[in-house]
Amino acid sequence: MTTQRIENELGSPFPSDEFRAATDAIVANIEQVIEGKTATVRLALAVLLAEGHLLIEDVPGVGKTKLAKALARSIDCSVRRIQFTPDLLPSDVTGVSVYNQETHDFEFKPGAVFANLVVGDEINRASPKTQSALLECMEERQVTVDGTTYELQVPFMVIATQNPIEMEGTYPLPEAQRDRFTARIAVGYPDAGAELEMLDVHGAEDPLHALQPVSDAATVRRLIATVRQVHVADAIKQYAVNLVNATREAPDLRLGASPRATLQLLRTARAVAALEGRDYVLPDDLQSLAVPVLAHRIIPTADAQLARRTTDAIVADLVHRLPLPHERSRSPYDTRPPSSPVSGGPSPYEPRRR
Repeated sequence: MTTQRIENELGSPFPSDEFRAATDAIVANIEQVIEGKTATVRLALAVLLAEGHLLIEDVPGVGKTKLAKALARSIDCSVRRIQFTPDLLPSDVTGVSVYNQETHDFEFKPGAVFANLVVGDEINRASPKTQSALLECMEERQVTVDGTTYELQVPFMVIATQNPIEMEGTYPLPEAQRDRFTARIAVGYPDAGAELEMLDVHGAEDPLHALQPVSDAATVRRLIATVRQVHVADAIKQYAVNLVNATREAPDLRLGASPRATLQLLRTARAVAALEGRDYVLPDDLQSLAVPVLAHRIIPTADAQLARRTTDAIVADLVHRLPLPHERSRSPYDTRPPSSPVSGGPSPYEPRRR
């Protein structure tokens, strides 16, 4: 698959008001099913617009699969679901060549990955061999079976759910596959008000059944094209490199983040900035995304594990210690306590206006 072909399929970018209307409609549609998790829903949408893949990890029963299915149903495009089980085979995922007795030849039967949105439910309940069947399609947007390469459609996104590895019957994801997921998020328990509302909304019937699409694949391609136009200043790029390098030099980590992580961190920051109505990225965009984008890729040392230091805490500490490139404006995605007031005037990260 060539970059030129992807750019031709994306189409022209949206004006800012149309971009906001289209993305707000998708968020509002998902929130008919997932109550009280606006930040999580917006981050999931940002991963889609960043041309990435999403890993939703949390305990059973908090709405991981519903979030994935609600995002998929909000867009009128091809959707396939894979229920990962210990007996699932790689050919069930990618497809298989079957002998046709009428034509006396083998014909390819596409697997579940041949769709715009692939929902992988409980991905870590399949063996690492089966999980590895997703490696090529997640990175290269193509599938190779019996020496023949088949290109996948644009957009293409894998939304996988998994239980924590402490749960019975789970396998840890291979490092190569974890690195291909752009972000890992947790749904978390709802607050008391949202849970009470859930009893009213979900008590009679599942609202997912009545959910109608509010967008389509062509619109998503144009949204992606809009995100690609978001400006990233040189100082922001250097800050992203410094942030990822800090994970490689941290004494608590034996494996830091990869160059792919740097690229996906910047892509997701572009999407977050566009969702906030900006055409430029701020340092706070990178800071707020550091944990969901980087923490699942790194491996702590044995001493850090004995000290019960999580990768989320290690990344958050690195973000806190790393100096910022310039004065910053605050992002609504940033959940940390407010810092000192920001001076007025234009942001140094905005593109130069003519």
